[in-house]
Amino acid sequence: MGSDRFRLVLLSFLMLFVELVLIRWAGSNIVFLSYFSNFVLLGSFLGIGIGFLRANKKKDLFPYAVVGLAVAVGFVWLFPARVKINPTEIPRYFKSPGATGLPIWIILPLIFLAVAVVMAMIGEGVGRAFKKFEPLEAYRLDILGSLAGIAVFSIMSFMSARPLVWGVVVAVVFLWLALPRPRWFQWVAILALLVVLGMQSFQANVFWSPYYKIEVHEIAGFTSVFINGRPHQALLTNQDLYSGSPQYWLPYRDWAGAAPPQDVLIVGAGTGIDSQAALSEDVGHVDAVEIDPGIYRLGLTSNPEHPFSDPRVTGYVTDGRAFLENTDKKYDMVIFAVPDSLTLLAGNGNVRLESYLFTTEAIQQAEDHLKPGGVFVMHNYFREGFVEDRLAATVKEVFGTDPCLHSVGAIGHEAVMLDSATAGAIACTGAIWQPSATTPKPVGDDRPFPYIERAVIPAFYLLSLAAMLLVSFVAVRLTAGPLTQMRRYADLFFMGAAFLLLETKNVAQFALWFGTTWFVNALVFGGILLTVLAAVEVARRVELKRPGPLYSSLFVALAVAWAVPAEWLLALPFPVRLVAAVLIAFAPVFLANLVFAQRFKDVGASTVAFAANLLGAMVGGMLEYGAIMVGYRGLTIVAAALYGLAWLAGSKHLSSTAAA
Repeated sequence: MGSDRFRLVLLSFLMLFVELVLIRWAGSNIVFLSYFSNFVLLGSFLGIGIGFLRANKKKDLFPYAVVGLAVAVGFVWLFPARVKINPTEIPRYFKSPGATGLPIWIILPLIFLAVAVVMAMIGEGVGRAFKKFEPLEAYRLDILGSLAGIAVFSIMSFMSARPLVWGVVVAVVFLWLALPRPRWFQWVAILALLVVLGMQSFQANVFWSPYYKIEVHEIAGFTSVFINGRPHQALLTNQDLYSGSPQYWLPYRDWAGAAPPQDVLIVGAGTGIDSQAALSEDVGHVDAVEIDPGIYRLGLTSNPEHPFSDPRVTGYVTDGRAFLENTDKKYDMVIFAVPDSLTLLAGNGNVRLESYLFTTEAIQQAEDHLKPGGVFVMHNYFREGFVEDRLAATVKEVFGTDPCLHSVGAIGHEAVMLDSATAGAIACTGAIWQPSATTPKPVGDDRPFPYIERAVIPAFYLLSLAAMLLVSFVAVRLTAGPLTQMRRYADLFFMGAAFLLLETKNVAQFALWFGTTWFVNALVFGGILLTVLAAVEVARRVELKRPGPLYSSLFVALAVAWAVPAEWLLALPFPVRLVAAVLIAFAPVFLANLVFAQRFKDVGASTVAFAANLLGAMVGGMLEYGAIMVGYRGLTIVAAALYGLAWLAGSKHLSSTAAA
């Protein structure tokens, strides 16, 4: 039995680790996943659910999982999607439209199906080990393995590990599980997997950070930096900047002070272009904030002007919003310097690393950090005109005046905005922004989606989600048989959907409270798993014969989480904010899993019940897009409604349990 326990923990580790690897690997090679990262997550939930439903089938597909993984990784490697580049231009942003490779309407479904197939085979292995134990014991071991998976992947993120390291971990676990006699096709698949991952790991001028695959190329005489297949920025000399990038100098041309700014904050410092421009203008000191350690390191070692080595520059590798929360320093100029990550926050369908920098509250924080006469600057390459108008309206809402606006290029809507709370602080050489009748409203921290014009789910998202639902229904029916076997576990289905929404809300809120860094994200997922484990341990030791009060407590905790505005916590000192955030966010998680554990311990078929819960989580991942319309506080109400449906669907079971 001890070896069976270890096998289940190892299988659960493998399942979560491979899921994280697929999210990271696919996202680094398929440019469309910059906007649809949770398609991989949804495919994982579908596949794992199908795998658990197949756990009672005679034919075991788990031995073929490594083959499926090698094929999926090879497919992504052979058919990547990258932004098209005109080789005669400096490829910093979207110089040329479109992407190479298969079109989006082909590649996204194929990625979704490939992930579902791989995770179904791994999930089947977990399911077969799962059913050897009592339901709660199996669930407990599964959580322990998942915690180990989060921990190992987080350590690798900290170390900026290359794909080959991920592959070696996966290969060792697969071979261990295949002992004493791994089959020949498993050896072949592992070799192919390691070869493909190794080829990407040792490409010249390719680096890996916790967020990106970073590539450095010499194009048209310039050193250009790509992230996840997108042109992102360039390493330029001051002479190159003067001749082709006026946006970096305009803030100082419009600065009306008698002397250059003494203290400048640059959020989105990148490889140091804004910092080198500031130094050339004789500023006193620069605080340069960059979220990605790999990009910052590249600027430190490869920027031809070496701004990060200048004693007048202090570098900070952290989230820009978190930096503003944790400093009392005042500045003459605060610059939001193209904080365009093109990367979604892991585990969340719509929040990007920079989303919380473009809200009204963020601009207000920047204004709060300005000295009297200080100037706020934002420059970016706006690919949709409404984004430029929205941010200009946001700046006006905070500062009370229409910002000074420079249009400086032909790359999308390339613009520089300046504003100040002090009259006469800006000698505007551009135009004063004029709002139009169609200018969209500013966005706030509860609905941080600046790139979505209206508070409705885009049609492409809706069509994609509908197609995934249809495919999921057919796939479950074909591979696992009649869906009636899950009918008695409808309450667990609703619990899965509700819990995914709780998880999504917590990831988004902790990103706001403590930063959108990979480290905060890993701590949140780890904290959620530890909370689930605590609920399981309580359920194993305490028999609560009347689950009704548990649901009532859960609804109270959800009401508190909904009622407490995010800005209240942001106003608290860091230690108090941390304690309050943990209590508010994890109390519903604990109670929800106590409800789940009390129900799950009595199920007759643990693999079918767990599959119902996982498929519910997939539906919850789709409902996550509802935050576009109702905000993240609104998701709490949706989660509460789903738990209400779980209560109603499980009322018959609850009554029989209480009677017993």
